[in-house]
Amino acid sequence: MRRLFPFPLLAFSLFVMWVLLTGFSPGHVLVAAAVALLLPRVMLPLGWERPKIRFCRAMLTLARIVIADIIRSNIAVGKIVLMRRPDRKSGFIQLPVALRDPYALAVLAIILTATPGTLWVQHDPRRNVILIHVLDLIDEQQWIDLIKHRYERLLLEIFE
Repeated sequence: MRRLFPFPLLAFSLFVMWVLLTGFSPGHVLVAAAVALLLPRVMLPLGWERPKIRFCRAMLTLARIVIADIIRSNIAVGKIVLMRRPDRKSGFIQLPVALRDPYALAVLAIILTATPGTLWVQHDPRRNVILIHVLDLIDEQQWIDLIKHRYERLLLEIFE
């Protein structure tokens, strides 16, 4: 079964999304099945490794924090955009990271990009520094401390 579906969750997701987006008819179901069967095979040459994840309380804590931060950031960005205060400035910060696991770095990138007002721009693996754009940059060190203590600490606990 594993040879037929090397990535079963991806195959299932592709099938469901295809049917939901195109409609439920015999032809669409057949095409969805072909896509779900063939497309995940493209990932085989990538040499995909299973992530080493520790299922712990940190996962729930991180999820709660991220959801709250996204809601809070939406409100803050809305105020910045609507009020157009001249004292607000955007900028880039260089954040040194202790994360080495590529999956942990990917999750951090998703968190930062999904949170309005911040955007992951670049990762320098030699220096272990990421470049982040911040919409409302007042204190660079405050942003670095916030990301390291709110997200990176929990990601280290989950992935490394």
